[in-house]
Amino acid sequence: MRNIKVAIWGFGAMGSGMAKALLNKKGIEIVGVCDLHPDRVDREMHEVLGVNRGDRAPVYINGNIDEVLKEKSCDVCLCATDSFVKKAFPRLKLVLEKKINVISTAEEMAYPKAQSPEEALELDRIAKENGVSILGTGINPGLMMDLLVLTLTGAMTDLTHIKSERINSLSPFGHAVMEEQGVGLSKEDFIEQDKAGTLAGHVGFEESVNMMTDAVGWKLDGPLKTSMAPIVTDVPRETQYIKVDAGYVAGCSMLGDGYVEGEKKVEMVHPQQIEPQLGGVETGDYITLAGTPNISMAITPEIDGGIGTIAMCINMIPQIINSRPGLKTMIDLPVPRCIVGDYRDMIEVELN
Repeated sequence: MRNIKVAIWGFGAMGSGMAKALLNKKGIEIVGVCDLHPDRVDREMHEVLGVNRGDRAPVYINGNIDEVLKEKSCDVCLCATDSFVKKAFPRLKLVLEKKINVISTAEEMAYPKAQSPEEALELDRIAKENGVSILGTGINPGLMMDLLVLTLTGAMTDLTHIKSERINSLSPFGHAVMEEQGVGLSKEDFIEQDKAGTLAGHVGFEESVNMMTDAVGWKLDGPLKTSMAPIVTDVPRETQYIKVDAGYVAGCSMLGDGYVEGEKKVEMVHPQQIEPQLGGVETGDYITLAGTPNISMAITPEIDGGIGTIAMCINMIPQIINSRPGLKTMIDLPVPRCIVGDYRDMIEVELN
């Protein structure tokens, strides 16, 4: 069997991280990269990554996706460009129509029918029409605050309440995430943008909660009740993507509550910031489930968000290739697992 062919659309922190990880995998090769950043366009991918190309074929980063993707030119395209379904939709549609499977990092794509049901139906239709599949995934949403929760409920005979908490670092993420979280703003600007609705904060609560409640059979009363607050730093903090002076916003604390028949059934708690240790904060992932039996899980420190997102996307490549055509979510496919062997051994269908 030939190597699995992969293209990457978006070569920022996540896209380039996926590329670097895939270069160490067996039975898989990167055949194209699309990115618009002037510092990357027309440069050779391995050079940009700072790794030795060895005997691999050169891959030049191209700003024109139509030159990167031809019909059936690869088996899967990893799209790391947007957070929102409506913004990502034209790109995802384009890839599907070229009869190529898609894995998207867009947070809302983890469970798109939660907020964009029409687009979700259309993506499902396009995927089926072209005989391919599409999946949105990442560390969160995609695993920590939803799929892992659901997995633990599998050991329960009754469930009455879910609390999912993730205290994590934003340091691995690039400029788009920093803007969504308001990192670098003054406290006043953060509050003003929050009131104006121009600040996204964490993207994915609606998707995670709808995924969980649909999976266990709860019907939400309506949209989640959410709130966000700035995390202001007392000391200067800096990552490779941003520098924040003392007195400015280093992150965002998000809360989200889901109600079923007037009762709060789901609590989401998600404070995240750059370099949290500089503020005396210990990261961690916590799940508390009430029912029969009660279950409590703690992972400290947190599972790294950057590495986790990269891993989830590349580890789901065989699952999305093997799946029946259509729009998929993490509760539709086999469980994610780290692939340390030959990727080709995981493929159950004939590659074109």
